[in-house]
Amino acid sequence: MTAEVAPLSGSRCQAPRCMSRAGRADAKAGSSSGAMARGSARRARVPGSRVPGSRVGGRGAQGPRLGPETRVPARAEYRLPGAHPRAPGAWLPSGARTRPARLAGVGVAGEGAESPGPTGSCLVPEAGPSSAVAPARGAGPPDARRPLPAAWQHPFLNVFRHFRVEEWKRSAKQGDVAVVTDKTLKGAVYRIRGSVSAANYIQLPKNSTQSLGLTGRYLYVLFRPLPNKHFVIHLDVSTEDNQVIRVSFSNLFKEFKSTATRLQFPFVLEARTPQRDLVGLVPHGARWTFLQLDLQDILLVYLNRRYGHLKSVRLCASLLVRNLYTSDLCFEPAFSGAPWAKLPVTPMPREMAFPVPKGESWHDRYVHVRFPSDSLKVPSKPMEKSGSPPEAVLLGPGPHPLPCPVASSKPVRFSVSPVVQTPSPTASSQAPLAPRPFPEVSLSQERSEASNVDGPRFHSLEPWARVKASDVHTAAAGTHVLTHESTEVPVALEDAGSCKRFLPDPILRLKGVIGFGGHSTRQALWTPDGTAVVYPCHAVIVVLLVDTGEQRFFLGHTDKVCALALDGSGSLLASAQARTPSVIRLWDFQTGRCLCVFQSPVHVVCSLSFSDSGALLCGVGKDRHGRTMVVAWGTGQVGLGGEVVVLAKAHTDFDVQAFRVTFFDETRMASCGQGSVRLWRLRGGALRSCPVDLGEHHVLQFTDLAFKQARDGCPEPSAAMLFVCSRSGHILEIDCQCMVVRHARRLLPTQTLGGPHPQKQTFSTGPGIAISSLSLSPAMCAVGSADGYLRLWPLDFSSVLLEAEHEGPVSSVCVSPDGLRVLSATSSGHLGFLDTPSRVYHMLARSHTAPVLALATEQRRGQLATVSQDRTVRIWDLATLQQLYNFTSSEEAPCTVTFHPTRPIFFCGFSSGAVRSFSLEAAEVLVEHTCHQGAITGLTATPDGRLLFSSCSRGSLAQYNCADPQWHVLRVAADMVSPDAPASPSTLAVSRDGRLLAFVGPSRHTVTVMGSASLDELLRVDIGTLDLASGRLDSAMAVCFGPAALGHLLVSTSSNRVMVLDAASGRIIRELPGVHPEPCSSLMLSEDARFLLMAAGRAVKVWDYTTQANPGPQVYIGHSEPVQAVTFSPDQQQVLSAGDAIFLWDILATTESDQSFPGPSPACEAGLGTGQLEDAASRASELPRQQVPKPSQASPPRLGICARPPEGGDGTSDTKNSGAPRTTCPASHKAFTPARASRGPHSAKGTSLPPASSEWLRLKAVVGYSGNGRANMVWRPDTGFFAYTCGRLVVVEDLHSGAQQHWPGHPAEISTLALSHSAQVLASASGRSSTTDHCQIRVWDVSGGLCQHLISHHSTTVLALAFSPDDRLLVTLGDHDGCTLALWGTATYDLVSSTRLPEPVHGVAFNPWDAGELTCVGQGTVTFWLLQQRGADISLQVHREQIPETVGAGELTSLCYGAPPLLYCGTSSGQVCVWDTRAGRCFLSWEADDGGIGLLLCSSSRLVSGSSTGRLRLWAVGPVSELRCKGLGARSSSVFMERELVLDGAVVSASFDGSVDMGVVGTRAGTLWFISWAEGTSTRLISGHRSKVNEVVFGPGESHCATCGEDGSVRVWALASMELVIQFQVLNQSCLCLTWSPRCCGRPEQQRLAAGYGDGSLRIFSVSRTAMELKMHPHPVALTTVTFSTDGQTVLSGDKDGLVAVSHSRTGITFRVVSDHQGAAISTICVTRKECEDLGVEGTDLWLAASGDQRVSVWASDWLRNRCELVDWLSFPMPATTETQGHLPPSLAAFCPWDGALLMYVGPGVDKEVIIYDLSQKQVVEKIPLPFFAMSLSLSPGTRLLALGFAECMLRLVDCATGTAQDFAGHNNAVHLCRFTPSARLLFTAACNEILVWEVSGR
Repeated sequence: MTAEVAPLSGSRCQAPRCMSRAGRADAKAGSSSGAMARGSARRARVPGSRVPGSRVGGRGAQGPRLGPETRVPARAEYRLPGAHPRAPGAWLPSGARTRPARLAGVGVAGEGAESPGPTGSCLVPEAGPSSAVAPARGAGPPDARRPLPAAWQHPFLNVFRHFRVEEWKRSAKQGDVAVVTDKTLKGAVYRIRGSVSAANYIQLPKNSTQSLGLTGRYLYVLFRPLPNKHFVIHLDVSTEDNQVIRVSFSNLFKEFKSTATRLQFPFVLEARTPQRDLVGLVPHGARWTFLQLDLQDILLVYLNRRYGHLKSVRLCASLLVRNLYTSDLCFEPAFSGAPWAKLPVTPMPREMAFPVPKGESWHDRYVHVRFPSDSLKVPSKPMEKSGSPPEAVLLGPGPHPLPCPVASSKPVRFSVSPVVQTPSPTASSQAPLAPRPFPEVSLSQERSEASNVDGPRFHSLEPWARVKASDVHTAAAGTHVLTHESTEVPVALEDAGSCKRFLPDPILRLKGVIGFGGHSTRQALWTPDGTAVVYPCHAVIVVLLVDTGEQRFFLGHTDKVCALALDGSGSLLASAQARTPSVIRLWDFQTGRCLCVFQSPVHVVCSLSFSDSGALLCGVGKDRHGRTMVVAWGTGQVGLGGEVVVLAKAHTDFDVQAFRVTFFDETRMASCGQGSVRLWRLRGGALRSCPVDLGEHHVLQFTDLAFKQARDGCPEPSAAMLFVCSRSGHILEIDCQCMVVRHARRLLPTQTLGGPHPQKQTFSTGPGIAISSLSLSPAMCAVGSADGYLRLWPLDFSSVLLEAEHEGPVSSVCVSPDGLRVLSATSSGHLGFLDTPSRVYHMLARSHTAPVLALATEQRRGQLATVSQDRTVRIWDLATLQQLYNFTSSEEAPCTVTFHPTRPIFFCGFSSGAVRSFSLEAAEVLVEHTCHQGAITGLTATPDGRLLFSSCSRGSLAQYNCADPQWHVLRVAADMVSPDAPASPSTLAVSRDGRLLAFVGPSRHTVTVMGSASLDELLRVDIGTLDLASGRLDSAMAVCFGPAALGHLLVSTSSNRVMVLDAASGRIIRELPGVHPEPCSSLMLSEDARFLLMAAGRAVKVWDYTTQANPGPQVYIGHSEPVQAVTFSPDQQQVLSAGDAIFLWDILATTESDQSFPGPSPACEAGLGTGQLEDAASRASELPRQQVPKPSQASPPRLGICARPPEGGDGTSDTKNSGAPRTTCPASHKAFTPARASRGPHSAKGTSLPPASSEWLRLKAVVGYSGNGRANMVWRPDTGFFAYTCGRLVVVEDLHSGAQQHWPGHPAEISTLALSHSAQVLASASGRSSTTDHCQIRVWDVSGGLCQHLISHHSTTVLALAFSPDDRLLVTLGDHDGCTLALWGTATYDLVSSTRLPEPVHGVAFNPWDAGELTCVGQGTVTFWLLQQRGADISLQVHREQIPETVGAGELTSLCYGAPPLLYCGTSSGQVCVWDTRAGRCFLSWEADDGGIGLLLCSSSRLVSGSSTGRLRLWAVGPVSELRCKGLGARSSSVFMERELVLDGAVVSASFDGSVDMGVVGTRAGTLWFISWAEGTSTRLISGHRSKVNEVVFGPGESHCATCGEDGSVRVWALASMELVIQFQVLNQSCLCLTWSPRCCGRPEQQRLAAGYGDGSLRIFSVSRTAMELKMHPHPVALTTVTFSTDGQTVLSGDKDGLVAVSHSRTGITFRVVSDHQGAAISTICVTRKECEDLGVEGTDLWLAASGDQRVSVWASDWLRNRCELVDWLSFPMPATTETQGHLPPSLAAFCPWDGALLMYVGPGVDKEVIIYDLSQKQVVEKIPLPFFAMSLSLSPGTRLLALGFAECMLRLVDCATGTAQDFAGHNNAVHLCRFTPSARLLFTAACNEILVWEVSGR
């Protein structure tokens, strides 16, 4: 229904009449291998009258069957329904026995908390050293339930012997298990072998329901793995709270994995011979291993749990096992060795010892593995639990446990030449502290101990301190836990004196979240005022303002939010997270502060419901035994500093899918589920319920319920009705007082009865549609169903009021409190609302439905691309966070993505090995390559976009040529990239200068650096060195290049380090150890090398990269799943992190460029958000400027939602001007081409040019720059003089104040400028006009702005001007048609010499070191001219040199002098050649670009080149002077490129300072850029439309104006300064018409623009929200005009076929089409407010339409009543063809603003005149003669002035009161547009892409 922000090219989003479509418009993407895209549309349908009524059925129900619900009373025992009292000592069901609750900060009233039940019976041994009996089941406290330490288990226990494994009674074997004799141990061992490990094993005990009950801390496994096989060891370990954890060790695992109930450790086996992949098959010669597992530390370190006992063991193939032992003692197997003689060790018992022959060492024969290693010392008890998981945040730089055991006796270093080995980290001399989980910090200090329910209070190993925090909470070492604002935060300080912080702290702030749902898509709520929507996005709760799109967040949950509830006043928000046991948070909704955190007795909460006052909170879910439980909490005192109180709990055997507290009585509730609807009541500290007699409906599966709200707000329970829906389509209406079903209705599928339109849904018999949710208002019922429809019904369900179709099943609906909006959510991750008054559907949020795997950003258009496990590739707008495109693949999964740096293209790699390029303009696949055999693991492009690289899971690396449109494959190299490299977007990286390529490979223990162009290996770094102390064997996880100036290569390793290497030598520069307990999968360094960004588990870490002291990082949480990718935004102002959702973080640090250059913020260029329009206007008026604008970090910045790509690749655009045929330069070099040869303003009779003193208009401002010129901009930094051309005008602008001077006089477009060396004289040259035979050259006095000399000689366009070094001569060069070179003396500007050149010449320059020498370059030759003066005569001596064949260039296109005697020349093929002017020879050349070099500038040692591709490059050419002596043997290897910037079009002009540090550059796209090489940035100074401007409109209040053009853009300007504020861009479409909504249509912040396009579409843009609200297709052909009705609710649009469409501006529905003008294009539509009774018709609006057949129709309308009546019809005679030269001017008409009865018309006719027609008299009352046919018309609303534009480049102003007129010149083209501002103070005129702003003098 509403269109997307930034409309998509190629999207299918059509809106037929009487129907609008909503949802997303998906782009097409298809290929031969099955990639495709889905396109769908959503509709909101207003049903017609032919709809059958609903059939309401149902039978009366008998009285309800009342009975007590299964519940838990206040005492510690309870009875089941119908059960007799329990006898003493009777068994209770599992989990039935209760104990008093131990609650921290939560009061208990009326109920105790249940204790956990046993997890299985203990296996009691039949015999043992001593007798011990396991405790009885269910008896005693939980601590007594686990097996107690028994004497028979001390000092150790032989497990195999004790449980008699050989008998297989209490143990089990499966598969190939046999007893064999081992020669090494000289005894019997068990051999377990088989190809499948899971099918061949020994298991103790035999049954999974039993338990070993072994309490020893250490488990000793004596085994030997079989060669070339895999093995697995599974341990089931029980914690103190009876949670069973599966701990597994295997050489099958390649990485460490951890969940709440599972730990997987890879087992590394080291061979005696070098091998690269240590995790894998067992090598030959594997030895017997003594595996010592510290079970207590394993649980403590990795899961923060207490060890209880060993429950079971499973030994899986393939291995030999001798025995298992448990003990509380730590034995040393090699007790007799010398290294252990003086250490207090416990010797190995003889029974456990391995035999060692005399004279041999134990370590030479066997392997000892101790895990965790001794380097990690942990406390004897776990840290106290908190809301944050251990992996989320770790305090300080603490230790990191070894992720895998390494089996080795002697460490061996592996290296392969040539490699650079990294030294292994040294062992710490002091045992570090154990990693500790971050405590809960969302509460203030005085409440921190009241946050945990039924658990220990917070205790810290360090003293607590208090610090202030605002948005982000801080901890030691800069750690941040995002839990939103809190006044005081407890902070654990750890070595605060030695740990430095970097500022600001915090440095990141969450700005936006892309995503919805996570755990469920059923949780979405309206706020009580209806202005915002509350919904979860995984672990974050988002509050979204629906009118502005702004987001705020509730942060603190560490797992996905599964339930939300908001009280009736909007003061309390409750949320629950999904992790067991569930934690519930209460928030102050207004401030965002977390008031309370408590643990729910319900393990998995599925629903929360507040009472209207917020004093009662009810929750429903499953307890630990899977039974449904209902809990009621008292929350009335929470906001006053009190505590949450458990009021009652109850168990029920009935299913509960929905639970609600009634709005009329806080003690009453209702629930529904499978086959039941129950009414609940809270009384006397107990929850009781009774069922509703459902009769025949008792088998239905009910899904949701809602209470009917009385219109009069009656609070009586007797007036309450309950509506319940089911999956079978039934909706039951239940009387809550009588507990009977009053009505039963059923939703049936749509039935089509032969008509053209489908019929409405009915309630009858037959198969129903599953209803998932419903919501009620006093007047209607909203229903969401599985068929994807949201339907609105009246409460009697007589007919459908409105419906909206969604893409996926609707999972939740919610009616706003005012009943005007209906929120809907779908299971496919879409969230939006239907506005019922306007019948418009608004999309609020879209999201991936699975984790995001990779992301990429695009600089020019500000876009973000993401790939996800849901098999989609989505393109997002970074400014609005809205989805632009969605590419879907059904057969293969996308793996990685990257943008082309300069083109609207992105590349995507797939799991099939295919790499495809997608066009964002055409929304289709361009090219596909399938050179890979495995899934694509890496994809990256060079910054210049010339090369693309891809890698796959099978190790191949491919290189592509992106300069070629087909981007052919250049090379494919096998076995280059490690096939075992982690699936990470950072395993392949290109340096910032594009010269180097780095990747993980050929093994995962090495990193290789190659030349990106040649793929020659430059460096190989061995990461896999073994640490002697810890036994770690490193492997590379991610690589990243730093800025090119630093030359750093960053590598993150599996040992949790980040190493900074020299990219050239591999030398270690620095190291960040212990960055995170888990390996870092993605890292990124900012462009200024200030901040290092890491993806660390579920957190994002930011390091201060500039500080060598390695301060701790700042850590930010919020993701509920591991972060897959992190990156900086293109402007380096924001951070993006992707995992479960996409987070956008603002960087709060002030960049260095921001501190030095207070330029405009990027937000101004990207478009303003809500409320920023007025701010932008105020900023725009803050003139004069204090200094020259300086660049931002973006290079180059881009305006608008999406930028238009350069047309033709060089930024040129077709202005579509008619006239004399143009002559073009050779294809290799585009020179100046005049716009057209037009008649001047004085070429006809009747023109009236006023004297300057009495002019009615004064030129105030010029918008635009002529990119068609060449060298038509000059800037002198020492004097500040800045001038450029726009059409026929020279514009001189003060960069400090922004004020402009305009120097008119040229009869044609100015082609070039030249400023004298003294900066006192400016020369300008123009093309030839129709009134002159020669081109005009004007010489201006810079100080006075007056033209001093007017000279002419060239018959064709002047291509170049140049002053001699002493300013005594001026040389002028004609284009390739004239080929004339003229020399002028500047004393009198007389022609000194002129010559005809034999071939076209493209450039001329004086030698700065010798005024008597100048040089020309052209086609194949360099011409050296020597000036010889004899008296007053000057003669020219010519010397020509051919271009050497080694240069390989056909023509020279540019030149500049360097250090004497060097001359640099650019060629059309991108070469730069260097000449020795003394010897007249070329001695050096190099390839500088792909396109022609059109500009060269040089200082002594630096050269700037600009090309037709838009690249501006800075070269270091200092050594070139020394190479001159080598002659032809000189090589270009000493010339290198320092920097590069890519602009928006071909470079046509440039001016730099003497050191070439900064300058101004002009492009063919009509943009002037300020360049700073020191910062490496470009800033837009001047910019306009690239092609014809079609309309100018003005906003209410005249603070802003808007323009549209054929370049597809709609631009909003600040009227005071004419600075661009907002840009809306539509690709591949021309915007032909535009209108601004009137002031009366709504509030100022609701200003809207309506724009018509060439494809017949009409788009509505919101100016305040910088978003597209609506897209509709009212016309099949191009629109020509559009306007709003006077009330702003209706849009009138006309097209080139003569149809006028009338549409609703809110819904997009076209409800009337006027076809009276059909056959001739509608040229204008004008609307005015007028009571039409005096014209004999009824209506509130009077409007007219004029068409190209000289007809005007006048209509009276009242659109609210759907009335439209013809008032008058005017026809004018057709002119003779000779009068218009075959081109008819437009027919234009407008109502007279000073007399509503008058109408003015101009157009083709018998006479050139303005016709004034009186509507009341029905006759022409006046005619005003004109000198030409008018092309444009505008009437001043304040004065009686009439403005007319003519094709003769002239503007006429007519005073209708006096009949006088004045004519004005200034434009270079037909003045096709003129518009007065509403106040009549300004007049805007446009000719092609030039916009002139005139100030109207007071009259």
